[in-house]
Amino acid sequence: MPVFKTPFNGYSVKFSPFYESQLAVATSQNFGILGNGRVHVLQLNPTITEITSFDTADGVYDLCWSESHDSLLIAAVADGSLKIYDLSLPPTSNPIRSLHEHAREAHGVDFNTVRKDSFLSASWDDTVKLWTVDRPTSVRTFKEHGYCVYSAAWNPRHADIFASASGDFTARIWDVREPGSTMILPAHEFEILSCDWNKYDDCIIATASVDKSIKVWDVRNYRVPVAVLNGHGYAVRKVKFSPHRMSVIASCSYDMTVCLWDYMVEDALIGRYDHHTEFAVGVDMSVLVDGLLASTGWDELVYVWQHGMDPRAP
Repeated sequence: MPVFKTPFNGYSVKFSPFYESQLAVATSQNFGILGNGRVHVLQLNPTITEITSFDTADGVYDLCWSESHDSLLIAAVADGSLKIYDLSLPPTSNPIRSLHEHAREAHGVDFNTVRKDSFLSASWDDTVKLWTVDRPTSVRTFKEHGYCVYSAAWNPRHADIFASASGDFTARIWDVREPGSTMILPAHEFEILSCDWNKYDDCIIATASVDKSIKVWDVRNYRVPVAVLNGHGYAVRKVKFSPHRMSVIASCSYDMTVCLWDYMVEDALIGRYDHHTEFAVGVDMSVLVDGLLASTGWDELVYVWQHGMDPRAP
């Protein structure tokens, strides 16, 4: 399956929700510690070719596609800014907007799939911010976490509900119509790096932690996790529910692997891919093509492959 070499270290990869052969990759120089960043927009055909790229003065940690405009892309940048790019315009006209309210690194972004005009940003300044594409300032700031917020994810069914994952060992559930968080999940005894909602059951959420585990929770009864998925050797960097199969989860880890899980069966680990030679920090599953995965890591490589196949096979 195709592979693409980036000049900087990979941080995040996202398939387009509009075009099955299009994906974007966030990268950072010097492992994201210091230096520039670059956003790559790639095309599968069947090799991976670059459509365009955008350079940033600081590393890019995450990105997301707009759910309403097929050419809009939002990047979370290490200087705390969020940059909005329009692929229909030349690189010299981009970014079309730079939103800079976070006091520290912007680490995660997620677009609302229900309302389709708003998105979230998660930051190391301990906050989550709510934005709309057409406004130059944030709509609201959510500040309850006691440490870096690494990830924020909209509920796929409810336009006003989202979850956040933090280094304060908690995940929180929020309703933007309420003054504060509606639920606090003491999900792990170590930092929580990622969270995601089940795409078929709006009460199920997964959290991924430095403790090497993924836990699946039912927010209606969250005293005990529905499942605990052990198998990674180091911190689990990102977790993602399948858009096609209700009980399938993808994860990537500092152990350099990408894993697939079925949390409803006893032997939950259904796939392990060890194609990366450095930390695997970005993973995504295509909404448009069942079983199509992409991953990126600090080895400066982007892989796209079909579940069950070797990502390194030609």
